[in-house]
Amino acid sequence: MISMTRRAALASAAAAVAAPPLARHAAAFTPPPGERPLFGARIWSLPNGMRVAFAPSRRIPVIMQYMFYGAGGGEDPQGISGVAHYMEHMMFKGSRNVPNGALSQRVAREGGNDNAFTSRDVTAYYQQVEASRLALVMGMEADRFAFPLFPADDMEPERLVVLEERRQRTDANPRALFREEFQAALWGRQHWHGRPIIGWPDEIRAIRHADLLAFHERWYAPANAVLVIAGDAEEGELTRLVEQHYGGVAARPAQARDRPAPPAAPPERRLVTRSRAITEATYLRSWVAPSLTWGDADHAWALEVLAHLLGSGQGSLMHEALIETGLATSANAGFDADNVGAGEFSISAIARRGTAPEALEAATDAVIARLLQGGAEPERVARSIRQITAGALLALDGIGAAPRLIGNALASGLPIETVEFWPARIRAVTPEQVTAAARAVLAAPRDCVGWLLPETA
Repeated sequence: MISMTRRAALASAAAAVAAPPLARHAAAFTPPPGERPLFGARIWSLPNGMRVAFAPSRRIPVIMQYMFYGAGGGEDPQGISGVAHYMEHMMFKGSRNVPNGALSQRVAREGGNDNAFTSRDVTAYYQQVEASRLALVMGMEADRFAFPLFPADDMEPERLVVLEERRQRTDANPRALFREEFQAALWGRQHWHGRPIIGWPDEIRAIRHADLLAFHERWYAPANAVLVIAGDAEEGELTRLVEQHYGGVAARPAQARDRPAPPAAPPERRLVTRSRAITEATYLRSWVAPSLTWGDADHAWALEVLAHLLGSGQGSLMHEALIETGLATSANAGFDADNVGAGEFSISAIARRGTAPEALEAATDAVIARLLQGGAEPERVARSIRQITAGALLALDGIGAAPRLIGNALASGLPIETVEFWPARIRAVTPEQVTAAARAVLAAPRDCVGWLLPETA
């Protein structure tokens, strides 16, 4: 995750349609004098409540349009997981003025490309085209926003497509299937964090046409949408096109997200499964953690640094303890600060063939114990901060990073500052903060250990 600050304040929209803020976020942050925003995005709102972000880039004559909705797999109704993802598929089935399949065909004829994705927190639809074709894709996306068709006759064929996607990506992949079961063990099978974004197979089969219509009515409102344009556009003309195409989408009140808190304790503290399809054991351990929107949000930035310090390749603690000693072939740690609701801090490793699982687990436990007892070493924290913030330069190399990062933050209820001044936030993290975050999360009994082992019999 690369998150970062604002150059222009959000213009106010009518109170009746304004997107409700999240309950909490990290303390306000003032960037150091002279700190420049990564993208310099301009942000404003239409009277119907839809927010717009424009990140200019004149490097190549290309435009990217992203439409984000503040609803993902975490908003799936209880008992029918996969609705948000199914909705993404059905949004390609035509709208009032754009026949089924025509949007993608027209974009392809212009030499561009389009697609969509569903995460746990957002759903997004995007097109990349030559700069002069922005009006074309904007008109089609606005029509899909306001007048999607959702043909009932397409429900069953598309259900088979979704089930096949699940079969290929998860059911046929023992490690993906294990990770899915591990999430359910940590959070609970019906908790929003424990359900797969694509859905449980039986629940995908239970989704009805009426469920899609209800989901669209609740979440696909202008006040819950963020349009992000990145690339080579003239600001005045862009503003005119946005108002022309999206200003007429009917306003509806935005719905507050209802993300239940994590269970008091994981349903399972340990999960061990076996598979004939693997030859090397996989180790996972995850903890319930704060995020920028839940819990002690001021730990979130320090947890980003902690994840890098623990498991970011050569020089990290886990690399030294597991890979350089020959116990593992890979070792990683991960954390995303910008979750909507509770976060998750995780570590993982793949054991070298011949390594006893208990030896790898003991070595990992020893790394964490030393860190908790002795604290984060200042030199390692400084190194991690240098390497993490260097990634900000990569975000500026093309126009693809800006719309994804800005749209995800705004649609998740975070301020644009979270994106624009992300490097400054990371540079402000101290060794003491990393140590405090580690002790708050890694020493708490809200974790689950998982092993996927080769089947020996």
